[in-house]
Amino acid sequence: MHLPLRREASVTPASPDLPDQLSLLLIEDDAGDAFLVEELLAGAERPPKITWARSLAEGRARLTDDVRCVLVDLSLPDASGLEALEQVLAMAPDTAVLVLTGLADAPIGVDAVAAGAQDFLVKQDVDARLLIRAIRYAIERKRADLAMRDLLEERIVRGENARLERGLLPVPLIDPRLLHHQARYLPGRTGGLLAGDFWDTVQTPDGAVHVVIGDVCGHGPDEAALGTALRIAWRTLVLAGQTGNDVLRTLDTLLRHERKSPEIFTTMCTATIAPELDRARMHVIGHPPPLLLRDGVIDVVTDMPSGPPLGIFPDVEWTSLDVPLGERWSLLLYTDGLIEATVGDGRDLLGTEGLLNLIRAHEGIDLDRIIASLGDAVHDDVAAVLVARGRGAAAGVLPQAAPAQDGPGGGRAGR
Repeated sequence: MHLPLRREASVTPASPDLPDQLSLLLIEDDAGDAFLVEELLAGAERPPKITWARSLAEGRARLTDDVRCVLVDLSLPDASGLEALEQVLAMAPDTAVLVLTGLADAPIGVDAVAAGAQDFLVKQDVDARLLIRAIRYAIERKRADLAMRDLLEERIVRGENARLERGLLPVPLIDPRLLHHQARYLPGRTGGLLAGDFWDTVQTPDGAVHVVIGDVCGHGPDEAALGTALRIAWRTLVLAGQTGNDVLRTLDTLLRHERKSPEIFTTMCTATIAPELDRARMHVIGHPPPLLLRDGVIDVVTDMPSGPPLGIFPDVEWTSLDVPLGERWSLLLYTDGLIEATVGDGRDLLGTEGLLNLIRAHEGIDLDRIIASLGDAVHDDVAAVLVARGRGAAAGVLPQAAPAQDGPGGGRAGR
């Protein structure tokens, strides 16, 4: 049974009016009702383009990407009631759907809206103003629904990515009774937990402690993925018993195969601390030099690099640096994001000397205090690892009266 829509002699444009270039799909098997819908909407200030279909099958064939609203009757030749609505919602999930039916049944209207329709109109109650306003509001409600759905999906994906990235962060393999270990990781990219910076610490069965810190040039998820691949490869190689240039050559090969462009390179600093924990063999590969607190003196380990970064030149032999540590020491490895923090009026960089002065001012190496004191001055990815041994090592304590001087021999700590 089809009840006629209300006819109006003249139509004053409704407010709000229909948007420009609006395409509607009308699924209605009664030609008279379809004509009346077209007549009512023709009075709009911006009349829509209406495509008429007499059945669901015909409507499915005539549904195009530019259709922004579907008007559907619930009494069709090939479907009726909520079944008809559910089929329309399935075939047009991103389109506003407005039920226009002769069934003056309030419970059906509630069920229709609950099922996903943006509105439910009874034909005999509809005039031009109401129909135009209902279509406009239905489109806006659908837009809001889609935005909410996208936001929910984004939150779900972000949560999954966070769990994935958190699972890829390293867990140090070290006996805490032997050495104090402190690591901090601050990715520069918004919303990320991983960045191109990476670090890891592994203690092998012989008692040696291996530490690495690295920085893949660039920012973003590709660099984060590459940094993670290099870190996992480094851990695997170290646990397999490899050290020194054998590890570096393998990482260089991996970098060349995995990077997205030949301009990508990686700086690194590695330290292998002997089982006796009194000396270390280090490689500083195009990377900021680590800092060593030893015998009350804080200084850089070396100003001589072991060689170029990974991925720059083929067939490189990186030289090692043997560093005596003694009984009580603290070793800090970090990426350049820490020393590239801006200071003063924001135009100067902290630099290695500034980091040394900051540690002296804090009377020890405490990563939390150092990073907190820099605050918003840090603009890049930051990774830092502190390994320490001896009384007071838990905070890398620096005696208050410690003079600012070079290491033994009048030079850097590693000489």
